[in-house]
Amino acid sequence: MIAPTEEEKERETLKKVSQELNETIKELQKNTKISYDDLLEFKKISWQDSSSFDSADISQAKLSTSEVETKAIKQEQYLKRLLRIKEKPYFASILYKDDEEDKEELIYISTTYLKDKDNENIIYDWRSPICSLYYDFETGPCYFFAPGGKFTGELKRKRQYKIEKNELINVFDTSLNISDDLLQEVLATSSSAKMRNVVNTIQQEQNKVIRNLEDKNLIVQGIAGSGKTSVALHRIAFLLYRLEHLTSNNIVIFSPNNIFTEYISNVLPELGEENTLQTTFNDYLSNFITEYKNIETFPQFINRYYTYQEKNIELVKYKQSDEIIQDLTMYLNAFVKTSKFTKDITESRTNYISKEELNELLHYKYNRLPLFERVEEISEKICSNFYKGSLKKKKTFLKLLKDSANFMLDYKTIYKHFFMSKFSKIKLSEKEVNKFINVDTLKYEDSLLFAYIKGMLGGFIYEATIKQVVIDEAQDYNALQYIIISKIFKKASFTILGDIFQNINPYYQHDSLARLKDIFVDSKYIELNKTYRSSPQIIEYTNKILGLTHVNAIRKENSKPVIYRRNIVDLKGTLLDDIRLLELDYINIALITKDPQIAEKIYNLLKKDINCTLISEFSREKRTDFVIIPAHLAKGLEFDSVIVYNDPLSKYKRDEKNLLYVACTRAQHELYIYN
Repeated sequence: MIAPTEEEKERETLKKVSQELNETIKELQKNTKISYDDLLEFKKISWQDSSSFDSADISQAKLSTSEVETKAIKQEQYLKRLLRIKEKPYFASILYKDDEEDKEELIYISTTYLKDKDNENIIYDWRSPICSLYYDFETGPCYFFAPGGKFTGELKRKRQYKIEKNELINVFDTSLNISDDLLQEVLATSSSAKMRNVVNTIQQEQNKVIRNLEDKNLIVQGIAGSGKTSVALHRIAFLLYRLEHLTSNNIVIFSPNNIFTEYISNVLPELGEENTLQTTFNDYLSNFITEYKNIETFPQFINRYYTYQEKNIELVKYKQSDEIIQDLTMYLNAFVKTSKFTKDITESRTNYISKEELNELLHYKYNRLPLFERVEEISEKICSNFYKGSLKKKKTFLKLLKDSANFMLDYKTIYKHFFMSKFSKIKLSEKEVNKFINVDTLKYEDSLLFAYIKGMLGGFIYEATIKQVVIDEAQDYNALQYIIISKIFKKASFTILGDIFQNINPYYQHDSLARLKDIFVDSKYIELNKTYRSSPQIIEYTNKILGLTHVNAIRKENSKPVIYRRNIVDLKGTLLDDIRLLELDYINIALITKDPQIAEKIYNLLKKDINCTLISEFSREKRTDFVIIPAHLAKGLEFDSVIVYNDPLSKYKRDEKNLLYVACTRAQHELYIYN
């Protein structure tokens, strides 16, 4: 706690800042309305008789309209940020003394900035360079980097605030962030159905990832509960603040599933930024592979293994392996090398081109392009030559080229022949291959290989507008997926986060995420080894599952042991008793099962007696405080307390321990283990 006189000063400061904030909000509300009224009037005048303008006037009018509109949008966005902090203007302050100027500067930190009439900062945005001192240093000598260079000085004080409805509830000084009272208070609070921002408790190791501008790509290995996803989202907010011309539309997040996408949807808006584009790898596959009605999703693929539906595990392992990438690439290179046109083509008496000339175009003039794009380019070229630039007969020439070629422009056939060729390590008959190729729904492991073939021969869809790509749960992607992603977003920077100990893909394992540096050059590998989620008792138990010893717990003791339930006579009664007991202390509770089938079984057992939600891959309904969810869909989520239910007839096996680890590490305060 601080001295009473200091506390009184802080109350006065809060009062002044709140007053200034309210005045700025009122002024912005008025100005924003005026700006939009002006814009509408300007558009009306500019476009009511466009025939009276020449092209230069029209261009100038469009430019002016765009400038006015941009200004109005920026004002509105800033107003929204201020409204978000109206009742909690700031969360921390630092007292900094600069070495050169030899003067002290008191800096109040918030999720946005506020200036006075003289354009001086009243509160600073947490992303501004000087605010990094709050996250990176104890009191004493310090430094920060800004556009003007490196600045050194002394951090004389770090102060934290708890403010509710513009009332100062608590204020205290701290020299450290890592185990301070505010962090422990935040860790002790109940979780919610959606992730919150953690801007007031970002830790030093996390801050180094968030504010990294030196490296093009970041690869982050973070243990369960280390805040990987929070770090990724706060990094996005930081990059939007610091990088000129970067907008939310230039960023895409690859999420493990749509449940996770919904879970993180509040964080960026809380930080004053628009949500970015979000997708799953399955979304990409479904859009890119049009040759099949459906593509099996990753959760369905995983469930096939854990419910013992997959008969040929060795074949699936090969399809998921790094080895098949080399084999398939050699096969495709050979396919391209031996591809040629075997006949001259004649479209009319005068429109003739020899096979020698066609092959010259195929293998030399257009060899920078994927094979099937070369054929398209050649058809355009000869059509344009014969018809003075017109492409109206392109389809005719394309058909003639296909008839002349010794190769088929058919991806299914090409994929089938790979497994029947000398390049495949597992040789299959045509009948065996047809079982997984001549289908309506392409299996997940086949879809990755099919997408690679289609991209290498027909070209990947290049996403030029995307400048930043974030991949979460990185351990569940195999090397081929990363190769495909790197080809789609050729110019983008990447932030890749995962935990090799939470890998739930039984067919593919990363020894270390550092190996991704081979795919993403100019990368920095970083580890986050502190966990903020679970109690020491839960961490001790989860460590034993995988034989881990390096996990560093931050949450203080809660003296609540892991509870075991064995040899249960009355399953329904025992579950209801435990759930109702947990509901006395906690808001968000999950019962996590090994697979969707068991989750549905437990839901049907309990749904008449307790308000609960069954979470499936395609869930869209509003969540209740108590959810039943299979382990592979719980990745990235956290709950106040968790019941891990193991069905007596389908317990976790030794090679399924990673899935059990994922289930148990979702718990913050209490963990119950059934069977």
